Amino acid sequence: MSVVDYTANRRVQLGGAILVGAFLAGVGAALYFEIPLERIFTVGFLNRTLTAASPIALAAIGGLYAEKSGVFNIGLEGFMIIGAITMAVAMYLMGGTSPSQPHVWLAVVAATVFTLLLTVLYAVLLIRYKADQIVAGLAVWFIGLGFAPFVASLLWDTIRSPGLASVHRYSIPVLEDVPFFGAVVFSQSPMVLLTLGFIIAAWIVLYRTRYGYWIQAAGDNPKALDTAGIDVNRVRYATLIFSGAMAGLAGAVLIAHAGEFIGTGDTNVEGRGWIAIVAYLFGNYNPVGAALAAVLFGGLDALQVQFQTVDIAVSGRLMGLAPYVGVIVVLTIWGKTKMPAAVGEPYEKEQ
Repeated sequence: MSVVDYTANRRVQLGGAILVGAFLAGVGAALYFEIPLERIFTVGFLNRTLTAASPIALAAIGGLYAEKSGVFNIGLEGFMIIGAITMAVAMYLMGGTSPSQPHVWLAVVAATVFTLLLTVLYAVLLIRYKADQIVAGLAVWFIGLGFAPFVASLLWDTIRSPGLASVHRYSIPVLEDVPFFGAVVFSQSPMVLLTLGFIIAAWIVLYRTRYGYWIQAAGDNPKALDTAGIDVNRVRYATLIFSGAMAGLAGAVLIAHAGEFIGTGDTNVEGRGWIAIVAYLFGNYNPVGAALAAVLFGGLDALQVQFQTVDIAVSGRLMGLAPYVGVIVVLTIWGKTKMPAAVGEPYEKEQ
């Protein structure tokens, strides 16, 4: 076993031990203060956790693909905001204030495609013209923060959309009545299943296909990949555009669950794009690890609603900070993740 592998394994073991310790400490505190755990960790809580985790996981998958190839897409938050407003506008234009379910799905596609097209321009700026990736990503974020409320104001005379429509959960008769398991698996948001499909596909492509090896080589040793006859920048274009499309899809999924667009503050997105970056770093650039981290952050987000449901007197503002506190704790525990060697470095093909 190499020193790098040994260090990575020790980090995983340490992180796992600390998380288990934190869980046990939480359970102990709940028992001490007589908090009814069976009323907190319910089927509803799990479903809300998966719903909250879906957009984070989708954006994280896109972000890790781009960074694996050597491009740091710090604009995930901005692309999520653009995807969210596009989703809301598309639903409204197709169905007014009462969009049908086909309108919801068509709006998801429209938001993803529109964000993909914008990411093409972003990719040209970063790869061809070698723009600073941090500055360009922050610019996308600021553009999203201004663009979304502006479009909402033009269309609805307010920065908040009217109530539109949310995606319907599917239910399989009989199977949904299976205790606990049935209510989670057989009565679920299709967006959660869509996310699960992307997680599995992303892992297979990255670790079980030739193209996945090209992506990894483009970030770790682009010169060797170029020597093998593979166009490094073409690989980077593909992954960066994919990351933008996934962020747009993540924003659309967020609106598909919420049923409306909110333009106040940081919009509905509320920092989920930044959390997605932490999720794939915590998951060590593995789609499955990133998804599990997204579930962790989604659970912290869902606790706010769950505490209110069981009448536990905890400040709503305090609980609203839980996901961000979780981010700080994760970053503190996890420390540095082994980043691709050539991330952030433009590549020029040798003549």
